[in-house]
Amino acid sequence: MTAVLPRSARDTHAGMKVTQARVITSEWTKFRSLRSTKITLLVSLVLTIGVGALVSAVTAAHWDHLSLGDKASFNPVVTSLDGVLISQLAVGVLGVLLVSGEYATGMIRASLTSVPKRLPVLWAKLAVFAGVVGSLSIASTFVAFFLGQSLLSGKHLQTTIGAPDAFRRVVAAGLYLLLIGIIGMALGGLLRNTAAGISALVALFFVIPPVLDLLPASWSNHIGPYLPSNAGMSFWGRPDNPHLAPWTGFAVLCGWTAFAIILATMRLHRSDA
Repeated sequence: MTAVLPRSARDTHAGMKVTQARVITSEWTKFRSLRSTKITLLVSLVLTIGVGALVSAVTAAHWDHLSLGDKASFNPVVTSLDGVLISQLAVGVLGVLLVSGEYATGMIRASLTSVPKRLPVLWAKLAVFAGVVGSLSIASTFVAFFLGQSLLSGKHLQTTIGAPDAFRRVVAAGLYLLLIGIIGMALGGLLRNTAAGISALVALFFVIPPVLDLLPASWSNHIGPYLPSNAGMSFWGRPDNPHLAPWTGFAVLCGWTAFAIILATMRLHRSDA
């Protein structure tokens, strides 16, 4: 005999179907409940603001002793944002951990059982990460900018947010951190191992660029600008020559990010957890 559920029970059951909004809510709960997430985000904020302030203060203190070349290449906006060069590692590692950590604990199997189509889990992770990390990263670059300019003002080296390219560089630095974090998430989903994901991230952003500089100029000058770190520096920082135009660099970095997401999507869609 088949039991017939009361109308209210049927309605409740129907209301519990899997939707993208519910998956995002679930991923947000996991995101904010992890202690490692809070610690890594805090480290990123401290590095972005603290290192930028330190570099700005040191530059102002030693300005009179700098060479003419260093003074000529000085950019007050980029100087206040130098912390991004270090904090990008923290954001990238956070991205790796958010995905690879679920594979390490086995939680990913429960997530994919609840969401059989799989891909909504990835979109939800990306949405939560973009919302939280993106807003905090941009906020931290603005704080770093204004704090850095106040420290540079002692030598009258400061600039304003309304100066040419200043606003664009500050926002771009925050977007750069976000895209690095998303690449980290993609690496975590592609490799499904925390150590492997972090190693790949470090190699891509911190090992390959200096190694490429050791190659003949005919190679490094044509390949180097298209590496994700150098393309990002073209967008927000002070790149070495030869370099890409700012928006071209941003497009190249977005291309790297999209490529990494596509690889992670294919792995998630085709392979078991």
